[in-house]
Amino acid sequence: MVPPRSDSREITVTTGSRRRRANETTIRYLDAGEGPPVVLLHGIGLDAAAISWKHAIPELAETHRVIAPDLPGHGESDKPRRRYTTEYYIETLEALLTELGLETVSLAGISMGGCVALGYALENDVDRLALVDSYGLGTDAPWRPMAAMGLRVPVASTVLWQTMGVNEGTVRDTLRGYVTSASEAFVEEIHEVLQDPDNGRTLRSWQRSEFRSYGFRTCYLDELTELNAPTLLVHGDDDTLLPTSWSERAATKLADSELHVFEDCGHWPPRERPERFNSVLTEFLAS
Repeated sequence: MVPPRSDSREITVTTGSRRRRANETTIRYLDAGEGPPVVLLHGIGLDAAAISWKHAIPELAETHRVIAPDLPGHGESDKPRRRYTTEYYIETLEALLTELGLETVSLAGISMGGCVALGYALENDVDRLALVDSYGLGTDAPWRPMAAMGLRVPVASTVLWQTMGVNEGTVRDTLRGYVTSASEAFVEEIHEVLQDPDNGRTLRSWQRSEFRSYGFRTCYLDELTELNAPTLLVHGDDDTLLPTSWSERAATKLADSELHVFEDCGHWPPRERPERFNSVLTEFLAS
């Protein structure tokens, strides 16, 4: 599932500090093109580098060096049994950039990946930042209480993951909650992800960290005024997971922002509207 014109590479990163036991994790990443570096971060659970960024990588590689990692617990990277948190993924991103010798990059992240990109950018210099239907821009959503309750019953959440991946028909039903329409290729790719129980374990671990009784644990909304990097916000107007109003509100708080709301689009603009998305992102990175 490697997009054309990409090299699949592996690198071992070390996370942890003196207070915590250092952990080594092998990360698989896609590397394509030459030029200013841009790092693409996928979402949690039903995702990997070659899923969200399948169509964007070849386009961006025309003018940039594109690096798209499978975050730990996803794709072909290591899937250690550990507690997956937003902070862990930010630390992993920092370790990855250090190992690759990249001091300043542009970042683009979708959903949870957007939250990781934003969390990193608030503490480090980045050239440009693109947030796509990003988590971390709001405190709650209507579906969160039910999801948090389901996480208290481990067997139930495991069975749900298995049920979603029974066949391509159940995958298609699942994707109706994410996208307005899904191609056969997209359905097949998500079906493959759902066959790996470790992906589901990663998702549940991160959700247990983020879904609290009062709302979502991570929200950077009040810190956006501290961000100086030019920021692109893209959001589907029919996203039933994270409302469009999150990105609209964030745009008013950022010093230098550009907002694009895609009509008739759900939670996955890079796959639902690839041509428009690629045009918007390439123009933003070039401006």
